[in-house]
Amino acid sequence: MTTSASESSTAQALPPRSGALTDLRIVDLSRVLAGPLCAQMLSDHGADVIKVEPPAGDETREWGPPFVKPGHSAYFDGLNRNKRNISIDLRMEAGQKLLRTMLAEADVLVENFKAGTLERWGLSDEVIATEFPRLIHCRITGYGVTGPLGGAPGYDAIMQAMSGLMSINGEADGQAMRIGIPLVDIITSLNAMNGILMAVHVREKTGRGQLVDLALLDNAVSILHPHAGKWFATGMPPERTGVAHPTICPYETFYCADGPFFIGTGNDRQFRSLVAALDADDLLDDGRFITNSDRLAHSAELRKILGDLVSRWQRDDLADALRAAGVPSGAVNDVGEALNMPQVRHRDMVVELDGYRGVGIPVKLSESPGSVRFGPRARGADTEALLAEFQVDDDVAAQLWDTGVLTK
Repeated sequence: MTTSASESSTAQALPPRSGALTDLRIVDLSRVLAGPLCAQMLSDHGADVIKVEPPAGDETREWGPPFVKPGHSAYFDGLNRNKRNISIDLRMEAGQKLLRTMLAEADVLVENFKAGTLERWGLSDEVIATEFPRLIHCRITGYGVTGPLGGAPGYDAIMQAMSGLMSINGEADGQAMRIGIPLVDIITSLNAMNGILMAVHVREKTGRGQLVDLALLDNAVSILHPHAGKWFATGMPPERTGVAHPTICPYETFYCADGPFFIGTGNDRQFRSLVAALDADDLLDDGRFITNSDRLAHSAELRKILGDLVSRWQRDDLADALRAAGVPSGAVNDVGEALNMPQVRHRDMVVELDGYRGVGIPVKLSESPGSVRFGPRARGADTEALLAEFQVDDDVAAQLWDTGVLTK
């Protein structure tokens, strides 16, 4: 594990690391989303993350517009803050040797190469386990490396389609739809971080690292609740319900006079509070709506009644009334409205730092809080500092530059 005393002078010129994971060093070879987001979350909590990019850079640097500045798409910048950066051509033997030098002093390797890439560079699972016995190797692939689809490439949307997630998203009478965020990649990044931290915990007892193996398809299937449970129980594929909940009613979007508004009543008490706030107590005596099962059976009728009542309200007024009544609800905001919510700002979920703007850190630790210290770095921005830190001889470094192993 690294210590703050071992950091290079250039690294010290960056804001100092703080948080729960300052004793971890991560070598991040990953690109696109799941791996970079996992590494960013670790870096937000103090880990020393070194992002290693190929000569052409992480492809998401060009996933725009919009661009924050040349070589920095908004997409890339959302996943790569708090990381030092070096660009190495790992296809070259000298680049692979430099990587080995870095791995010898690292705690974690995060990568999402196509199956077989590391093996071609002489870094098979067996070699990693033997040569770097304390290293935790986090591997993210589309389907895993074995099985009928082992080694095949895959992106988030493909996994949403194949896992069944798309089949349950969309209006009941419409087509299956991709969820509007790369949900599978995000879930995979969270599970990757969990797996890494579990492996760190085990290493404290055994002294050995291990492989943390994640497949996008596995993670997509893992979040099919409650639809997988319904299929296990009945054998019937779930139907799309649009914004409505498949097992709770009312739990969906209605329309106030000034826009969409979501109401979610999770139990009978909340339903009683809802109708009282809407001055519709007569619904409490209507046999169609007494229990959740009753309401589900008559959801179309209830939806029309509530829709008429809600349409008489302004969103802010209804939010205040239902909040006071203890009914979970809120306006259906667009992204800008959400990021400007006073509560979001109060919770430091918007970060603005030296030209960098991004979402904040959701895990807030009372004794060892994470921090956003600097924005995404230019490709190769920290190469000289890292070469010094890993004690690469000046003549060797010059040769690495001359042969194109290192670039900026």
